[in-house]
Amino acid sequence: MTQTDLPPLPFDLSGRTAVITGASRGIGRAAAQALADLGAQVVLLARNEDALKDAAEAIGPQARYAVADVTAGAEYRAQLAGIDADTPIDILVNNAGTIDPIARFWESDPDDWARAVQINLMGVYDGTRAVLPSMIQRGRGKVVNLSSGAANSALPGWSHYCTTKAAVQRITQVSGRELREAGHEGVSVIGLSPGTVATDMMATIRDSGVNAVSQLPWERHIPAHWAGRAVAWLCGPEGAAHSGTDFSIKTEDGRRAVGLPLDGAPG
Repeated sequence: MTQTDLPPLPFDLSGRTAVITGASRGIGRAAAQALADLGAQVVLLARNEDALKDAAEAIGPQARYAVADVTAGAEYRAQLAGIDADTPIDILVNNAGTIDPIARFWESDPDDWARAVQINLMGVYDGTRAVLPSMIQRGRGKVVNLSSGAANSALPGWSHYCTTKAAVQRITQVSGRELREAGHEGVSVIGLSPGTVATDMMATIRDSGVNAVSQLPWERHIPAHWAGRAVAWLCGPEGAAHSGTDFSIKTEDGRRAVGLPLDGAPG
């Protein structure tokens, strides 16, 4: 099944600009495609320029790309500010993430663990911190944070991933509440929990043989374009109702809302 096999979403994002991190492959690339299909101009960010170029060319003239490192702190925030000054960012999809290296806590490398924090947590903080003031000033905007069931689980080998995803969940909850209580109803921060997705990251998990997730049959994992569609749906008019929460497409209600098959891979 491909993106075109799904029913069209009933709204248009023409005139909007979306920035997607980790967009050279997997969920990020699928989200960029889904947003472009709805008329948005998409800016693909990742570290691999060749892969970014391929992804942008496949999407078409609505896509452009920039090499970016979400661990670069102030430099990354400045890069987003530059994009926003040129073309106001209406949507930010914080998708960049890592599961590497999978290791039991007492065998983990401190530098590797810290790098996972920089990518999975600080990348989300810096990206969101960079775009929210402008969104608030304009009175509209969506930030979608890729979440995970790992945020609420204790999975062997994944101490870095479980910890950072739990922290991102709190960023979503706190910033969503702050926006609501400050009266910025047009700006939303939303989490998306897609379940397990058939991406390169999932192949790494499978090959590790560590914890129950690695043992799941490959056909249990949903295709990346299902997750990409869910990102796009959250960027539409119904997404605002989920600000400050993790929206799940692991449930029938979630899939029905997004327009995904109910009888496919459970994720």
